[in-house]
Amino acid sequence: MSHHPGGHHPSGIDMAARSRARRRALQALYAWQMSGSSMNAVIEQFRHEQDMEVADLDYFEDLLLGVDKHLAELDALLQPHVDREVAQIDPIERAALRLGAYELKFRPDVPYRVILNEAIEVTKRFGADHGHSYVNGVLDKLAGELRAVEKQPR
Repeated sequence: MSHHPGGHHPSGIDMAARSRARRRALQALYAWQMSGSSMNAVIEQFRHEQDMEVADLDYFEDLLLGVDKHLAELDALLQPHVDREVAQIDPIERAALRLGAYELKFRPDVPYRVILNEAIEVTKRFGADHGHSYVNGVLDKLAGELRAVEKQPR
């Protein structure tokens, strides 16, 4: 297993594995939104994929269980910053927004810039052409609200 330079974080967090966890979490969240099955069933289904060996499984589960548990609160946080009902947003963008909102609110250990960059990357990878700029705009506003202290110029 090769690591590109800079893949490791000073605190021992493997950023590449965490990026993979976010990509898989986006796909799992999308599947969950479309299927209506329980989050645990979706997590089980994804856990057995070979690709998961190189992802940060704990982070993957934390993201999905966190979104599931706090869904109403996350959607309420997103609602003032979106131009339609959260339920009507494109499913990939909706999944990316929910993941980003969860991290902004409940994972203060993760810098907001990392959260926004990762949300943009996963949306570029799986979403529609301009989805990433929409996701970026919404999460940037939410970061201004939830991470105001961090966003202030030093």
